[in-house]
Amino acid sequence: MIFSDIELSQKLERAEGRACADFVDTRARLEPGLGSTWMDVEGVYAMYDGPNSPCTQTFGLGLFGDVTGEQLTAIEEFFNERDSPVLHEVSPMAAAELLPVLSERGYQPIELSTVMYMALDQAAIPASSAGPVTTRMISPDEADLWAVTSGNGWATEQGGSPDFMIGFGKVSARCSGAYPYLAEIDGAAIASGMLFIHDDVAMLAGTSTVPEGRNKGAQSALLAARLRFAADQGCTLAVMAAAPGSQSQKNAQRNGFSVAYTRIKWHLVV
Repeated sequence: MIFSDIELSQKLERAEGRACADFVDTRARLEPGLGSTWMDVEGVYAMYDGPNSPCTQTFGLGLFGDVTGEQLTAIEEFFNERDSPVLHEVSPMAAAELLPVLSERGYQPIELSTVMYMALDQAAIPASSAGPVTTRMISPDEADLWAVTSGNGWATEQGGSPDFMIGFGKVSARCSGAYPYLAEIDGAAIASGMLFIHDDVAMLAGTSTVPEGRNKGAQSALLAARLRFAADQGCTLAVMAAAPGSQSQKNAQRNGFSVAYTRIKWHLVV
């Protein structure tokens, strides 16, 4: 049995932090003018990828040691020097004294996310359903195809412009630690999924489906394919995050994921 405790949270949050660090390093290589960078502040990963990027935040605050005023000041200066919002993704397994400290420094909670996990072995991996959908890992020259599929699916699901997410996807698909997958019907891409591996933890992200590909089992097929590959690579845990109560959370739980905890994103507003 795997317990939802600080040791599990350390593994899950570090895996996501490492995936974001890989993304930031890749952005810095592909688009050096943006100034993307990250630093390790006493075990906390502080990421900058532009003021509007979902990677611009910290991971691990309060999980790998006591939180000090000096640590928070160093992190805040890192973001302030770049005219960036100061954001912390905080696990409920972090030190209990962290919450009043953040409030006293002028932080406010702005977002919740449910972190889910699955113990990986071949018997636990959901089977791919029969049907017209096929899945595969992309080749290096298909990074733009993956990005366009991901961005267009995200835009129609969320109601925004695909341009930002297509640009984000072009970097994500070229990360050294990334395994981008497509789902196809008759050779046409209809859905995307991403896999990152850190140590023995597989992180799942980047899922979206274009309108004409929905309700055909594409995301279930992508989930099974990525979990199977991760298990073959020696991963013992899989992790993913979703909005609390969302369809993504329900789909994950239907396919064997358990809720580890709900975390809070904090924003410095004064």
